[in-house]
Amino acid sequence: MFDVVPATAPIHYPVEIEAPDISSYRDGNRGIPYFTTFESGVPGPNVLITALVHGNELCGAIALDHLFRNDVRPLVGSLTLGFCNAAANAEFRADYPAFSRFIDEDFNRVWDLDILDRDSHSLERARAREIRPIVDEADVLLDIHSMQNATEPLVLAGRHEKGRRLAEKVGVPRLIVHDAGHASGRRMRDYTFFDDHADPRTSLLVECGQHWSRSAANVAVDVTYRFLHAMEMIDDALLERHVVQPVAPSQTVIEITELITVTTESFSFHDDYMGMEVIPKAGTEIGVDGHKSIRTPHDNCVLVMPSRRLSLGLTAVRLGRFIE
Repeated sequence: MFDVVPATAPIHYPVEIEAPDISSYRDGNRGIPYFTTFESGVPGPNVLITALVHGNELCGAIALDHLFRNDVRPLVGSLTLGFCNAAANAEFRADYPAFSRFIDEDFNRVWDLDILDRDSHSLERARAREIRPIVDEADVLLDIHSMQNATEPLVLAGRHEKGRRLAEKVGVPRLIVHDAGHASGRRMRDYTFFDDHADPRTSLLVECGQHWSRSAANVAVDVTYRFLHAMEMIDDALLERHVVQPVAPSQTVIEITELITVTTESFSFHDDYMGMEVIPKAGTEIGVDGHKSIRTPHDNCVLVMPSRRLSLGLTAVRLGRFIE
């Protein structure tokens, strides 16, 4: 099992939530473990909602379990609910919660076509190939995640305007981030047609808050119901019954201008950045990668999701700016 390499002195966040027992969802109805589709019989989009892309990110599993337990069914189209890396989640331990992110490699870096089509093996690659037919039939994807640090929830909307429009239609979280993913591999939300500006099919990756916080679970449930309402799959009454989070009067868009990837074994930040810090002046040094200085490329530079896993080839931080 992969062990997390700390960036600086570790922050020990308490585990405030329990991983739901998903064993009853294993059989599903698609012939693919942990995937279930509900058909409305009425024309509409094919919607896919996924959780546990990372086995230690519990909030998405809590949200899907909430839908199952409340017998939520789509009014239009079809709704598929899926628990992706159940094998990693089965290894979750509350006394070492970072341990079960994945088994062999990050499931959310294997969605390049050359990886999926290549004769290569890992548990995560095999699982991605297994669920690929379900992803292929989706018109819209909501992929539910959480973050290392206790920062404000955000939604990663990809590079194109269609992602931002979908995020605005859902209305939450307040922060919308335009980004192109990671150098270390393609995310499921960036899979082929989702990342094609000319294709109407689109996706969102929502980061609900710190991995094991109660607030992240609440955000995940809230975003999931608001997403279904935006897809016209549930009515106003069902939405109002289950949402508790307030909606911001407006959303803020951040465009990622530079992706900083770790290139040496001696990357370090100059401060214990948590995320969403705004660095006022261009050229401010925020860290070093070996002998290379890492500097902000423009004024009012936003640090988005700085990582505490500063391993070679992984994303250290996204640098962004606020846009209208």
